[in-house]
Amino acid sequence: MTHARAERSAICDLLDQTGPDAPTLCTGWATYDLAAHLVLRERRPDAAAGIALRPLAGYTASVQNGLKAQHPFPELVGMVRKPGGFYGLLPFLDEAVNTLEFFVHHEDIRRAQPGWEPRRLSDDFERLIWKRLAMGARLMLRKSPVGVVLHRLGGGVALGGAQEGPKVEVTGRAGDLLLFCFGRQQHARVDLTGDEDAVARLLNASLGV
Repeated sequence: MTHARAERSAICDLLDQTGPDAPTLCTGWATYDLAAHLVLRERRPDAAAGIALRPLAGYTASVQNGLKAQHPFPELVGMVRKPGGFYGLLPFLDEAVNTLEFFVHHEDIRRAQPGWEPRRLSDDFERLIWKRLAMGARLMLRKSPVGVVLHRLGGGVALGGAQEGPKVEVTGRAGDLLLFCFGRQQHARVDLTGDEDAVARLLNASLGV
């Protein structure tokens, strides 16, 4: 089983456990909203562009709410569980596009619940996350007002953020560094080293793709 399929299965199991009204780290979204988002990005390509493009966000939100109206929560979870669209036809595309997406959203649910603890990922999954993160760090950190030096526990350094001015060193495991760079700074188990003001600015910055 690929990491994308494993994370897909795990997030669906967790959605089944939490039900439709559990909190997530996605501002304004409960688990029902997150399930609809995952279905939309795979099965409604006409609306998926609004996830990244603000001018189209209204249409995307309308389609997402429509999916909630049309499908009971268990039905949406069942649709997430089985890859749809191109991802169902091309397994390599599922692995390339959805591995980090499902990991982050899995943690969006886990880390919004009381008493959560970080998962210990397999060495192979850690290496894969770090490889993808190191390649995309400059894109994810492009809005950072300060320079960022990512240090992966176990080895590896990646740079991003502002090229001039103070720099903040962020140290942690690959999964937590990924969550940090995806804008989940307050919920990532990392150590921050640098000027106090620079650290505060980085923690409050809008990060992510």
